[in-house]
This record gives sequence, C-alpha cells and structure tokens, in this order.
Amino acid sequence: MRLRAEDADDLAVISAVVQDALISVKDLTYDSTARRFTLVVNRFRWEAQPGANREPAFERTFCAVTFDAVEGAIYRGFRRRDEERILALLAIRAGDVPGTVELEFSGGATLRLRTSAINVYATDIGEAWPTAWQPAHSASDTP
Repeated sequence: MRLRAEDADDLAVISAVVQDALISVKDLTYDSTARRFTLVVNRFRWEAQPGANREPAFERTFCAVTFDAVEGAIYRGFRRRDEERILALLAIRAGDVPGTVELEFSGGATLRLRTSAINVYATDIGEAWPTAWQPAHSASDTP
C-alpha cells in the first residue's frame, strides 16, 4: 500500500488506513534540516477482510508515515524521552489551527505538527503477518 495526501480529504483516507496503529515513541523521528517528521507504525490492515479460508482472520503490517514541510512538533500527554511507551493512533487530521496537522492517540495524547503544507506519505514496509486480535473502541475513545 502506498498513499499520498495533499489536502484534508486525502489526509482522511490515510487516517482511516492507519487507525489503530501502534507506535513506539522511539519510532517518532524529526529531521529539522529536511523538515520531515516520520513515524513507523504497526498498523492493523482494515482493508484485508477475513475470508472463509483465512485463519487467523486479521493482519498487521509495518507502515512508514512521512510528513514533509514540517516546521516543528508539539507533544501533549506524553514525553519524547518516554521511548518505551506505546501509543495507539486514533486519527490524523488537519488541525483546527491553520498550518497544523494533529495526530490523536488513545488516552488523550496528541502530536501537533506545524506545517507549511499537507504533504503526507504512507507506505507499507515488508510483509503482513497474521493476528487474531481486531481493535475495538469504547465511545470515549472515538475522536
């Protein structure tokens, strides 16, 4: 899977694909010289529907999500130095503040990227692997 987002509608597609991804804080990287923020996520493959002969019925894969034209990052509800912490991604969307993209995680944690443009890429890395677990949400987790 390879996707590119250049506006809020495109970003909604990437958000849907990476919803419920698990992210280690140590896999968040910001290159200020290149103005690029990258995260490597362990994403649930929502598009891989269970078939009659598939056991287990679900899959996960690694995916690189790259944000270009990033001028800075603000972490809320977690610290960048908490490298062993695992975040569960709920949504990626254009922020309420112009020139921002917001990543919302379960438990109220957020990451706000200051950007000069929406320029986001999502690319699967490697082969998918089976999982028996399908993510589920309570009403309080929904962004």
